[in-house]
Amino acid sequence: MVDNSSVPSIDGERLYETIQELASYGAFDDPITGTQGVNRLSLTDTDAQARRQVCKWFDEAGLETTVDAIGNLYGLRAGSELGLAPVVSGSHIDTVPRGGAFDGALGILTPLEVVRSLNDRDITTRRPIAVGVFTNEEGTRFNCDMLGSAVAVGRIDLATALAFEDRDGITVGEELVRTGFAGEIDVSAMRPHAFVECHIEQGPILRREELDIGVVTGVQAIIWHDVKITGRAAHAGTTPVEYRRDPGVAISRINLKLRELTEESRFGGALRATMGGCELSPGAYNVVPSRARASIDFRNPSDDVMNQVEEELIDFYKWVEEKEKVKVEWERVVRTKPVDFDPAVQGIVAAAADTLGLSNERMLSGAGHDAQEWASVCKTGMIFIPGEHDGVSHSPREHSTKSQCAHGANVLLRTLVALADES
Repeated sequence: MVDNSSVPSIDGERLYETIQELASYGAFDDPITGTQGVNRLSLTDTDAQARRQVCKWFDEAGLETTVDAIGNLYGLRAGSELGLAPVVSGSHIDTVPRGGAFDGALGILTPLEVVRSLNDRDITTRRPIAVGVFTNEEGTRFNCDMLGSAVAVGRIDLATALAFEDRDGITVGEELVRTGFAGEIDVSAMRPHAFVECHIEQGPILRREELDIGVVTGVQAIIWHDVKITGRAAHAGTTPVEYRRDPGVAISRINLKLRELTEESRFGGALRATMGGCELSPGAYNVVPSRARASIDFRNPSDDVMNQVEEELIDFYKWVEEKEKVKVEWERVVRTKPVDFDPAVQGIVAAAADTLGLSNERMLSGAGHDAQEWASVCKTGMIFIPGEHDGVSHSPREHSTKSQCAHGANVLLRTLVALADES
């Protein structure tokens, strides 16, 4: 048992230096925001380089590193008692295109700093502590978010996951082999005693309310649609409107419908709906497009609301098809249910924040996280820290301060130690 009075504080300078070093893999200067962002898509060469750096840090911290068949990395720190399931903390290092330095990365580097701090004081916990790095969490290259953790907990089978393709037809399995991260460990080998993820909030609440820590109660439901519309190419100057079959107009109608749905009072103001990507082909000034493709994301804490919204959206696809004389094809590529996190873990997180004198509040996550997958196999919780610029994320402007990151890591340290000392 680790005496509460002997629990150390993490090294905030060391943590922040590690965050900045990882951010150098895929770094770019963004001319729009005037800031440096990170572009590190899953299983690219840049992602592989960053993974190897993380493995090096694991080794330097004395962790035993393993790689499973979907490319998830685990760095294990032994406990004092043999045969006990570990407490796992982790996240991802893949980013969205033109993203930031903190999303996902914080969730790996804070538990790494926890391990370093325990090593500094020669403190051994009863249970092992493991740091996890999960493959393709963002889902922006291969159309399935939380892929690595979903495979690890059994929501998606390995063969299906390995066959997912990017826009160029390259599969997850091919890229795991090419980058050297097709591991031999069974994907179901990791079964934690508990899982805790430290993450930036990715929203404005903590910053606006001047709170230090978010005690996350759960994650709302998510659905993604991949929509393809086929029309008929025509000359932009000579083709009257009544003769057109324009997928550009059709996809615009769908986007406006998404906004209308979010404004419906019957959904309680909690619905989020976004057309995050839209491509027109052939993409010329003087050609009515022949094809359109869009990615659609909608979210809500209520599963019933999600089902209702999806039904209405599917009916609207049919209406657009008839109205614009086009063919609309859609595929649901992601469907996750609302997840509630373990009340006991929430209590441990809140108590750790209180002990450290950090203001905190319980809150629901609007974004998806690896933790929501692990909640199906073990008790799970999350720690949020605020971000600057109203918590903006998935952007080069994404930023949390040194002290904000340190606060999150110190709460995580106490949380992991408490869970790792459970019998």
